[in-house]
Amino acid sequence: MVDSWERARGALVAAGLPPGRLVGLRAMTGGTYNTVEELLLTDGGRYVLKVPPAETVPGLRHERRLLVSEADFYRAAERAGVTAPKVVGSGEHHLLMTACPGDPWDDSLTPAEQACLREELGRQVARLHRVTGTGFGYPSGALGPPAADWRTAFTAMTDAVLDDARRYRARLPRPADEVARTLGTAHHVLDEITVPRLVHFDLWRGNILVDHSAGVPRIGGLIDGERMFWGDPAADFVSLALLGDIEKDEAFLASYREAGGRAAFDASGRLRLALYRSYLYLIMLTESVPREFGAEQNQWLQDTVAPELDAALREIEESAAV
Repeated sequence: MVDSWERARGALVAAGLPPGRLVGLRAMTGGTYNTVEELLLTDGGRYVLKVPPAETVPGLRHERRLLVSEADFYRAAERAGVTAPKVVGSGEHHLLMTACPGDPWDDSLTPAEQACLREELGRQVARLHRVTGTGFGYPSGALGPPAADWRTAFTAMTDAVLDDARRYRARLPRPADEVARTLGTAHHVLDEITVPRLVHFDLWRGNILVDHSAGVPRIGGLIDGERMFWGDPAADFVSLALLGDIEKDEAFLASYREAGGRAAFDASGRLRLALYRSYLYLIMLTESVPREFGAEQNQWLQDTVAPELDAALREIEESAAV
């Protein structure tokens, strides 16, 4: 078995860097899928190395080749001028990137600081959403080649996670077949999306680093871009207001729109958001089985996430009944 030091040195060599620059390693926690380590260099620099689990480790269908998607996200973010890690080296089985300053966004910030950060975040996300792709779906190819239209891509994405839910016997608030039928009644609104745009899809506060080094908190980096896909930028609003309502985030939306982002909350826009909420909450509930979450985490999922999935499905049903 390859140990951490050998793996880190190998990643440096693959990136064309001298392995002798490595002087320290530190395991990074917080994720539930990849192995993540911080590499400390002789010049004081820091890199982050991600390595996926063995192929025999259970996971969801869309999680194959996640690091390919993450590398694509960071390269696109760099082109867009968005604060994010920069790819140093990548391959099928590793991703080496620069480390961003700061710590995950937490509750220590004052309301004024939070509002300023939400404004900065709105501008950054608007820049992300200006980046376009050549097809819809996951760039990793985990669910097949890019689709020519968003309805085809998103249907494949939801079908895959529902297949996972059946396979793992995940505890959902409704049977998987019923969920599939309900989602299908709203798929027509996906045809309104004709340009594939960059979507992070995991922009909850834990993946937004806040840098305090200049005195005034600033965004240090948007990280963990492994869940990215090409699709409807409105899908990012789900994790940006995880288990909440993005329409109440006035600071974010004002700066997002000022920076050129489009955020429409008409009947069609809200119906698409209900679809995207359903997709994210299905992932959260289903991944708990192969991840072998503990009793406390599973209880939180059933108490908090399952009702939100059911509410999103009810919203779709009510729309179809009008």
